[in-house]
Amino acid sequence: MAQATDNTGDPIRAAGCVLWRHAPGGGIEIGLVHRPRYDDWSHPKGKLDPDEKPAEAAVREVREETGMECLLGTELRTLRYGARGRDKEVSYWTAEAISGVFVPNHEVDVFRWLAPDRARDLLSYGQDRDLLDEALPALPAQPALPGLPAAPASPLLPPSPVPPPPAAR
Repeated sequence: MAQATDNTGDPIRAAGCVLWRHAPGGGIEIGLVHRPRYDDWSHPKGKLDPDEKPAEAAVREVREETGMECLLGTELRTLRYGARGRDKEVSYWTAEAISGVFVPNHEVDVFRWLAPDRARDLLSYGQDRDLLDEALPALPAQPALPGLPAAPASPLLPPSPVPPPPAAR
């Protein structure tokens, strides 16, 4: 059986991120988007523009869908699945949100920061939950999800900057 493809004969290519930030009270939070067109919760992602590299598209899609600027981290698996009768390949990375403000848009009407276990429960698709499970060990230490080991501190990611103490008066 032939694969459903775009006009070039290749599967539709897309990229996205398991977006995270240091939580205000410690640990980490995962950023999820709600897409009203599909009424689902997922990681931010989208199609590559012509001649765009997947990593560039991942950063752009995070910005477009969430308003967040991010730093790419660990490359994760590429998900392959059918979407509306066509084959799709989505490359993923972990990405730390470093700044930004969400503004609802035509693709995403709600953006939420959640503890990893709550994010896992909210994700609409099993493959997105599996992707989160794959990403967590690459992120800074946080409590383990039930049934998963706690993630070690990552030597590749520096700790959040701590502001210097106020100057003595």
